[in-house]
Amino acid sequence: MTIRTTPFSLPLSSPLSTAAGRIEERSGFVVRYDHRGETGLGEATPLPGWTESLDGCEEALARAADAEADGGHTGVMLALDAGEVPAARHGVATALLDADARAEGVPLYQWFDADVHCESVPVNATVGDGDPETTATAVAEAVDAGFECCKLKVGARSVDDDADRLRAVRARVGDDVTLRADANGAWSRDDARDALERFADFGVEYVEQPLSADDLDGHAALRGGPVDVALDESVAHRRVDSVLAADAADVLILKPMVLGGPGNAHTLAMRAREQGVEPVVTTTIDGVLGRLAALHVAAAIPNVRPCGLATGDRLSTDLAPDPATVAGGRMTVPHSDGLGVDPREVRADA
Repeated sequence: MTIRTTPFSLPLSSPLSTAAGRIEERSGFVVRYDHRGETGLGEATPLPGWTESLDGCEEALARAADAEADGGHTGVMLALDAGEVPAARHGVATALLDADARAEGVPLYQWFDADVHCESVPVNATVGDGDPETTATAVAEAVDAGFECCKLKVGARSVDDDADRLRAVRARVGDDVTLRADANGAWSRDDARDALERFADFGVEYVEQPLSADDLDGHAALRGGPVDVALDESVAHRRVDSVLAADAADVLILKPMVLGGPGNAHTLAMRAREQGVEPVVTTTIDGVLGRLAALHVAAAIPNVRPCGLATGDRLSTDLAPDPATVAGGRMTVPHSDGLGVDPREVRADA
């Protein structure tokens, strides 16, 4: 059999609170795919509320293995619906692309675009909810570490309180740091409009998901104001074509694990840019294979804005040594073949 899967569980360095509940570990499957004389690596790590369940992912990977036996890699990809089982499809698609890039002797990002040469990708730091002093200190620490862009979680407090937090940040770090905010769909339309007007005073670049995922009309109405609108959950729960057709976003947040693979994410990124919408690539707190897949997608997008890829420190352990380092607010892009991870270095129990 040319497709093999191995389960894994990676404890988080600290619990992560999401709309779907508290997460203390990231569980999924390493996918190994023998193709073109190479063993490609992929990662399928479902995230509650964003993708299929862990059980659903396992079942889909088993179906994929059966489909490969009957119809080769074309049959495999046809058996994995990106809308139904995006994490499983991500794992298989990444492994297949990794093998292809290895066979061609190029890093994965150059498999997407051979004319691009990228040494590193700008990345942002993420700061959670906290009082003004705590928030300002966290941003200052990120700036001291070299980050030039920080994303703040907002929406858990009143708009007044979040404005106070932004005011404290600007007082601490000045105007040279790019600030973004992520509301995770917390606001009403009135609160969102108020927030964007207030946040403009602090030079916020964009607010991510100010309204609920389904409210494309509301997001479209917010555009053209003093702060750009970015969509994340809407991209996961609605087709990207619908978001673009509704003129609902200035920026699209693209998570390859949620979109069915790095190839899908890159295609959607370039489609968005053709329509004047900027792509930003992020992870779903993945293991090293998932993070590298997202990094290569970002590296293949010319002049990409800072991306949410510096998430490896959220894990206590990982699947393999990470060849990508973060320094000065940038993540280095591996230039060895494929993803940049030797299959022999993936830990034995995965």
